[in-house]
Amino acid sequence: MQPTRDAPSGASLPPFPVSAGILLGLGLGGFFDGIVLHQLLQWHHMLTSAGYPADTLHNLKVNTLADGLFHASTYVFVVWGLVVLWRKARLRHFKWSAALLLASILMGFGIFNLVEGIINHQILGLHHVNETAPRHQWLYWDLGFLAWGAAMLLAGWMMSRRLRDKPHQAAPGPH
Repeated sequence: MQPTRDAPSGASLPPFPVSAGILLGLGLGGFFDGIVLHQLLQWHHMLTSAGYPADTLHNLKVNTLADGLFHASTYVFVVWGLVVLWRKARLRHFKWSAALLLASILMGFGIFNLVEGIINHQILGLHHVNETAPRHQWLYWDLGFLAWGAAMLLAGWMMSRRLRDKPHQAAPGPH
């Protein structure tokens, strides 16, 4: 372990690693989607609109495997985010910020919803948000999912920008 030193009094601290929060948000967004929408509500699975409706045991097995691969990828994002955060946190002069962590997690969650909603729901048509609703309503659920993602991304970005514009100083203390 390398020795660390506190920042001199009045010196600016290294910034909070926003990338760690974004990665955590991507993973948590995926976990929310998979756990709540796939498993608890059972509104859809990864491939229910791609020729594998969950109406046979074979199709349910295919979807369960695809859902598991999806969860594994979201797990990788969470681990990656924790690694980035851990590496930065090992520095004693690192500026912790719960507010920036929350803001960056919101951005990552919003990015997840936007990317997943545009690619999987609209471009590839693998599934839609609520396939238990009448088919003519699917687009409305998909658009709501995208709006929710955009709102989280925008709220996180605005919060992050406001917080990063504030100067953070090292706490005075013995050196």
